Amino acid sequence: MSEHVYKTIEITGSSPQSSDAAIRSAIEKASKTLRNLCWFQVVETRGHIDNGQIAHWQVTVKVGLRLED
Repeated sequence: MSEHVYKTIEITGSSPQSSDAAIRSAIEKASKTLRNLCWFQVVETRGHIDNGQIAHWQVTVKVGLRLED
């Protein structure tokens, strides 16, 4: 295995459907403008409640980007 160096950023995705959908939304959007995305780590999960029901999920993730040689 080669030695790699990574940069980490934090992004937050949101979805009215689920926490998984919020994560996927964040990663898909980031992958449109960032290269070499390698891993993610969930940092925080929160949501919005409306009339006693979960109305919206927000999930913050750290994303690791492998720096180019």
